[in-house]
Amino acid sequence: MTGLLLDVAAPVRAGRPARARRAGLWWLLPPVVVLLGFFGYPLVLVAVQSFTSKSGELTLSVWGEVLGSAEFRDAAGPTVLLALGSAAGCLLLGTFLALAVAFVPFPGARGLARVVDTLPAFPSFLIALAFTFLYGSAGLLGAGGFLYSPWGVLLAEVTFYTPFVMRPALAAFGQVPAAQLEVAASLGARPGRVLRQVVLPEARPALASGTCLVLLLTVNEFGIVAFLGAKGVSTLPVLIYGKAIVTFDFPAASVVAVVDVVLSLVLYAGHRRAVGGGRRAAVDQA
Repeated sequence: MTGLLLDVAAPVRAGRPARARRAGLWWLLPPVVVLLGFFGYPLVLVAVQSFTSKSGELTLSVWGEVLGSAEFRDAAGPTVLLALGSAAGCLLLGTFLALAVAFVPFPGARGLARVVDTLPAFPSFLIALAFTFLYGSAGLLGAGGFLYSPWGVLLAEVTFYTPFVMRPALAAFGQVPAAQLEVAASLGARPGRVLRQVVLPEARPALASGTCLVLLLTVNEFGIVAFLGAKGVSTLPVLIYGKAIVTFDFPAASVVAVVDVVLSLVLYAGHRRAVGGGRRAAVDQA
């Protein structure tokens, strides 16, 4: 009798997860519709507009004109170079500050970490405004030529985006077992060797994730570049603004926007891969 009851109850239990999954799919429908309406639909419109001429005809000529123009090349090059330079600068500075806060006991270490953490809470153009008061022509240091050059934009972006590398690095350094550091020190390893062979390998996934995130954010940075108005510095977001708002050339602006979206998706995929690699490494260590 007991076996018969178990055989009868088994299909009932098997049917419950299926009904639960179907109910969960219904609950997912409203947010998916909202996401498609507010994000997917405008993105499709931009993609369609990029293949539409000013006269309203579907054509590929807009892509050829935009991608072959010197204006696009002059914007794409600085966009990539500034993003790479900012990512490298944030990686170096963020790693150094995280190491100093995590392993070098000095007064004000926690205060420094909190100050750095508060930077992303402000709009990026405020960094450019602060740099204007410091390095502008009428600023404290009066290095106006430097501020309005690509190096000024690079310095402003590194200053603003360093916390995006420093915070994950601090979290990773905090998870390094103290026993490993003690064993390495007891075996006579110098601090530099401990840093290279023990500390940095543990934090490599976090550093890679933070660096990819900085790349993604700096590729789409608009406020710093537009506020500083650096001479000879044009990026893809600034070019989109100029085409759409200044000259009302919406097809050309849509082409640049699609290129920027594709580049952002590639960088986002790299960021997700770095995050996934860090999680897998943590699971393997556990």
